[in-house]
Amino acid sequence: MVQLENGFTIYHSGDTNVFGDMALIGKRYPIDLAMVCIGGHFTMDPSGAAYAVRELLAPKMALPIHYGTFPPLKGTPAQFKAALGNAKVKVIDLQPGGSVKF
Repeated sequence: MVQLENGFTIYHSGDTNVFGDMALIGKRYPIDLAMVCIGGHFTMDPSGAAYAVRELLAPKMALPIHYGTFPPLKGTPAQFKAALGNAKVKVIDLQPGGSVKF
């Protein structure tokens, strides 16, 4: 968790899978941006990340990370978006070298 001076709160999942304490994190902190791995090799895949975002963390925005850098990391942002369904989470799909301002 990182909370900026203006109160903007960021959660970075690191290289992990879904775990129960994500629910505690989501209840304890109002998350503006969740950076969630979607690669699927020893980490969350797109459906696991979508479950974590939708059911446990409840952020306003999600940024898929840790995918596509080598063959075993097969998850894609499109799969993540599809797995989210109609969840009210804005997905930020950055291209390499891209940037976004909050």
